[in-house]
Amino acid sequence: MKNGILIGRRGGGFSGIIGWFIRIVIYDICITGISDILGVSRMVALFIFLGILAVISFGGYILKQRVAPGIED
Repeated sequence: MKNGILIGRRGGGFSGIIGWFIRIVIYDICITGISDILGVSRMVALFIFLGILAVISFGGYILKQRVAPGIED
């Protein structure tokens, strides 16, 4: 207990492990798909996948700034 408040973990325990396995499988399917479609190695496909995620997150950031420029998280 910290300062008299019980702090709970989000997604801990067995359900957290299952969630991580599901994410890993989804990412593996995406990376394998990119690798097969483009005919590149899995390492190159991983960097392509990370680049796609970076572009999506940057696009979301730009969109948030245009819609609500004064609101900070």
